[in-house]
Amino acid sequence: MTTKEAEMDHLVCFLPGTLALGYINGMPEEHMDLAKEMMRTCYEMYNKMPTKLSPEIVFFNQAKKSKDDLFVKPADSHNLLRPETVESLFYLLRITGDKIYQDWGWQIFQAFMKYTKVEGAGFSSINNVRSIGNPGFRDKLESFFLAETLKYFYLLFEDSIDYLSLDKYVFNTEGHALPIYSQ
Repeated sequence: MTTKEAEMDHLVCFLPGTLALGYINGMPEEHMDLAKEMMRTCYEMYNKMPTKLSPEIVFFNQAKKSKDDLFVKPADSHNLLRPETVESLFYLLRITGDKIYQDWGWQIFQAFMKYTKVEGAGFSSINNVRSIGNPGFRDKLESFFLAETLKYFYLLFEDSIDYLSLDKYVFNTEGHALPIYSQ
């Protein structure tokens, strides 16, 4: 008999923001508690890697005597410059006012600048978030990095809580702000 490994894809990191939005729109407090816990997990997907960039997928170590909470398989060690974690950091900062989310975002932003910036050419996905010496450019820049990831970084570091206020705007899945019209 085989057992299913406990894993988490980076794509799941949109969920803390969604849960937090649900909470401010009438869902139970447990939604916000779970949002904060999941946000911490998404952050640790970055923080526990040598480059401070998240792999595409992490596995949770369920061995009782292990020191490491997370491990990454070689085929999953790449980073595609995804926006989901930064998006959720933005929502949790706006909703809670807790600057820890901005601090985590700054750490992630600095890692993107250090390991994914191509001199004179923009940015690139990388092959291995576990290698500080040679993370390896993939020669690929997904459009969502420019359209979403950098936009959410901008919003995360914008000091005015009124700028694109969450009670006046909703963001679609591509990070576009749409005004909320009252009836």
